[in-house]
Amino acid sequence: MEKRKGLFLALLLAFMLVSPAQGGELLEKARRLFKPIPTTPPELKGNPITPEKVELGKMLYFDPRLSRSGLISCNTCHNLGMGGMDFQETSVGHGWQKGPRNAPTVLNAVFNIAQFWDGRAPDLKSQAKGPVQASVEMNNTPERVVETLKSMPGYVEMFKKAFPGEEDPVTFDNMAKAIEAFEATLITPDSRFDRYLKGDEGALTAREKEGLRLFIDKGCAGCHGGLNMGGQGYFPFGVVKRPDKEILAGDKGRFKVTGVKSDEYVFKAPSLRNIELTPPYFHSGKVWSLKEAVAIMGSAQLGISLTDDEVERIVEFLRTTTGRQPRVEYPILPAPTDATPKPSLK
Repeated sequence: MEKRKGLFLALLLAFMLVSPAQGGELLEKARRLFKPIPTTPPELKGNPITPEKVELGKMLYFDPRLSRSGLISCNTCHNLGMGGMDFQETSVGHGWQKGPRNAPTVLNAVFNIAQFWDGRAPDLKSQAKGPVQASVEMNNTPERVVETLKSMPGYVEMFKKAFPGEEDPVTFDNMAKAIEAFEATLITPDSRFDRYLKGDEGALTAREKEGLRLFIDKGCAGCHGGLNMGGQGYFPFGVVKRPDKEILAGDKGRFKVTGVKSDEYVFKAPSLRNIELTPPYFHSGKVWSLKEAVAIMGSAQLGISLTDDEVERIVEFLRTTTGRQPRVEYPILPAPTDATPKPSLK
């Protein structure tokens, strides 16, 4: 009898937390703020997506020979088996150098307004060129990359198919276009939150819906709304209160790009899609706990102190944004030849 009474009270409490009327109101509010991830990639400006281009881009994404050392590929820092990142505070690059910022996930990055924490790359094509040339990352040059690719007949043939009609298709720019086309396919639809947005109110539990309500009502959606739950604007890290110096790590963010004083400590708001898969958090990668990250954002951005239960409920909601992960078969890369540049650790 007591067991049945306890079950009844639990069900009653769940009903009180999110009644049908409340649920409908919450869903409509959520639909005004968020959109589901689509099942197909968007069109790319000036770079039509074709199967041949995507296949070439996949090869290039996994090929460490784009780096001077022959050890580092795009997938090294944006591992597709780990939510599109590398599980490091900041990535380890050429000669064991550590980069200055945490590697953002590549998943759903095509929906961002720009790339990198400071938005210095307008699109994925521009972003693909950066790490290849950065001395702290892949430490290569466009000329050496082209020399490497042209030395392998397998790649030359793939470039011809991906960029038909071009007299000399093996170029650094086309390398970036192919990688962009592949990365545009790395989207994660069909999360439980997406199913909820499409009308399946049973996709979220009552407690997860309470987390969603808190996420909206407390103001989190102000920076983390839209299709990608972020990635659409730039905001000061510390709107109300600066976080600890260790978390800021002396990084002035977008100021390094614009030189505008008001852009000091301003960063592109990251996407919160698949967030449970991508610790550590923030540009410095100094916070490993999602609960701690949510609490810090409450105080730094909103000027509020979230209770432990509020943090837990928001985190439970955020976990519902994990979508269907891209299933990518690891490619067999073209064979090198005697003309292929040898790896260099210098």
